[in-house]
Amino acid sequence: MNKLRLCALAVCAAASTFATAQVGVTIDAGKPGPVISRYVYGQFAEHLGTGIYGGLWVGPDSTIPNTRGWRNDVVAALKALHVPLVRWPGGCFADQYHWRDGIGPRAQRPVRINTNWGGVDEDNAVGTHEFFDLVEQLGADAYVNGNLGTGTVREMSEWIEYMTADGTSSLARLRARNGHPAPYKVAFFGIGNEAWGCGGNMRPEQYADAYRRYATFLHPGGDTQFIAAGGHDEDTSWTDYLSQHIGGWGVRAHGISFHYYTSPGADKNGKYGAAGFDESRWIHTLSETRRMEGFIAANVAKLDAHDPQKKLMFAVDEWGTWYDAEEGSRPGFLQQQNSLRDALVAALNFNIFHAHADRVRMTSIAQMVNVLQAMVRTDGARMVLTPTYHVFRMYVPFQDAVSVPVTLAHNPLYTFGTDAIPAVSASAARGKDGKLYLALVNTNPRAAADVTVDVSGTAARGAAGSVLTAAAMDAHNTFAAPDAVRPAPFQAAARDGGLVLSLPAKSVVVVTVQE
Repeated sequence: MNKLRLCALAVCAAASTFATAQVGVTIDAGKPGPVISRYVYGQFAEHLGTGIYGGLWVGPDSTIPNTRGWRNDVVAALKALHVPLVRWPGGCFADQYHWRDGIGPRAQRPVRINTNWGGVDEDNAVGTHEFFDLVEQLGADAYVNGNLGTGTVREMSEWIEYMTADGTSSLARLRARNGHPAPYKVAFFGIGNEAWGCGGNMRPEQYADAYRRYATFLHPGGDTQFIAAGGHDEDTSWTDYLSQHIGGWGVRAHGISFHYYTSPGADKNGKYGAAGFDESRWIHTLSETRRMEGFIAANVAKLDAHDPQKKLMFAVDEWGTWYDAEEGSRPGFLQQQNSLRDALVAALNFNIFHAHADRVRMTSIAQMVNVLQAMVRTDGARMVLTPTYHVFRMYVPFQDAVSVPVTLAHNPLYTFGTDAIPAVSASAARGKDGKLYLALVNTNPRAAADVTVDVSGTAARGAAGSVLTAAAMDAHNTFAAPDAVRPAPFQAAARDGGLVLSLPAKSVVVVTVQE
């Protein structure tokens, strides 16, 4: 065992000495719930800053090792997460993206201005074929976002045909001449993005009319699911209206999207710092991310009223933290540090998504590389994994697992200043391998939490897995110290047929329960 892991275990032992919370967790393993779709662990790659260019794509002639332009180190790291879904090309960028700009010889593709993100040149080196090469390398499915803002019905319809048509249509033959005779699989297709804002500043009524018009003429060659661009934050009016009005004869609709970004709010200096924050910014960030629970519940209530058969999914296809950009970074590139706090934000959201697995059947965090709450950060040829990356990897067993009910008793509030949130968050599921998995989050940065776990109907013999924690609230990995925050082994003992776990302060724990 290396010195770093010994230190991590020492943190665990020290934290348990000061445990204050005594929390009871009951897992009702005999009452299986809905499947937690693997698509809940989707990712988002937008033409934004170095999120694609430099971070993922370096071009086939780069000295950085790559496969057909996609850098090998980043792809390998993401493959370890079993990334199920990649959303592309945006985001706000999607509503200014014209797909024909991104096909054919790269040297002949037009250069456009990315007016949403930094006003930089977009040379369209990454287009349809390059994107599908990426998802194929990752073993992921594709979520393509269409241009409703500046595009036309014909343009969107032809892109669908270009990607998915099988046979001898002109567009299928064009795709073949450009290097891919077989049709691509488009798992999800978004009709526009943020129609309430950068996608056109529409009202729900306007967008619903546009959705029905566009969707009428989209005829994918496979089982593509269509996602309507819905609302954000506390606004439920989009879900309410769209769930009643986006259907119709010949109109396909499979889900309504939702966006929510977690922000700590400004400190006394007017800063939204990604690092160097105090405990007031720690708890306020976690409190803000917990609002996702209420937002989902309010929107699901609208869906249940208008779609009791649960045909429509609630797709949280943009979520994550949003802070001030790093000092010295280019404006509009949304490059920010990623700390232990972000890891807890991710885990709290996963537990919320699991609790609503019957409706939340797809999400995508913003974003994969270098932008906002990224999995990976790069600088030239260097790469570092973030704390958020490690949480995604810890939660891999929950992909396509069957959720099981979890109840918490005697769960104290963690309080600081005017904020108060539950100290412990929990989720459990039966994995595809038949094993029972339990995820726990201790939000308190100052005190450990002693947890007893009872698995109804069976006796637990122990539990083993991993824990993610660190000494500082803003601990993060750097190119000089890439392993400052990483998981360490974690075990729990059995007692009287149950389990006893001591969760270190500010930690995420995922274990396999031994039955």
